[in-house]
Amino acid sequence: MTTDIAQRLWQARLNGTVVQPDEIDPKPTLENSYAIQAEVTRLSGLDVVGFKIGSTSEAAMRRVGTDEPGSGPILKPFLLDSPARIELVPTQMPQVQGEIAFRLGSDLPAKEGAYTYDQVAAAVETIAGAIEVVGTRVAGGLAGYGRPMSTADGGVNIALVVGEWDRDWRKHDLKTLEIGLRINGEEKDRGPGSRALGDPMNVMVWLANQQSKFGRGLKKGEVITTGTCTGIEAIHPGDIIDADYTGLSPVEITAV
Repeated sequence: MTTDIAQRLWQARLNGTVVQPDEIDPKPTLENSYAIQAEVTRLSGLDVVGFKIGSTSEAAMRRVGTDEPGSGPILKPFLLDSPARIELVPTQMPQVQGEIAFRLGSDLPAKEGAYTYDQVAAAVETIAGAIEVVGTRVAGGLAGYGRPMSTADGGVNIALVVGEWDRDWRKHDLKTLEIGLRINGEEKDRGPGSRALGDPMNVMVWLANQQSKFGRGLKKGEVITTGTCTGIEAIHPGDIIDADYTGLSPVEITAV
């Protein structure tokens, strides 16, 4: 079952299609969703260059009916520098969200015991503003599926676009750093970093400990984006999406 669902999800991502709900039976569970995700990654044959974390704000948790975050791999072709052009698949219900991304300057390997906030912060090399494009490879969306289907579907990542990296990142108060998200010049939302588990670094700690428990850990050079601080907004071909960040460079996407 794991391999069958994974094959359908990967082919949908590869070919720009969607999987019909009746083709996913039984539905993924919390127990096997990461195994399905890992099989999708294996089938892709692509390098993992980082991770996205979803459901880090209260609104995002309510949206997928969960009380905890979830992670998904960022595959190399889907990590882009701003400005970027991204081809959308309307049936995948694409949306965007403004986030804060981190790049690691050293490994956080799997280990006994939990990583602390200070240990994870010491491994961070630089930060940047980011816009994540998300969308489901399941026809009709993920309503009724909850966290397991989102996780199985790679955290519903379509692409991550990052701005210029700032190595002097400790000068920023990550909790109050604001992000404003616009579509075609109209501001949709503006929110602080504290929407992501109270502090985006808390999200980094959560991921470091999750990946440590999985036996993988995190690697130098990997990019991690820490969840929406602006809500989630639908986009369509032809839209221009941009975001500004307190003290960081802006990010722009042209949807085609």
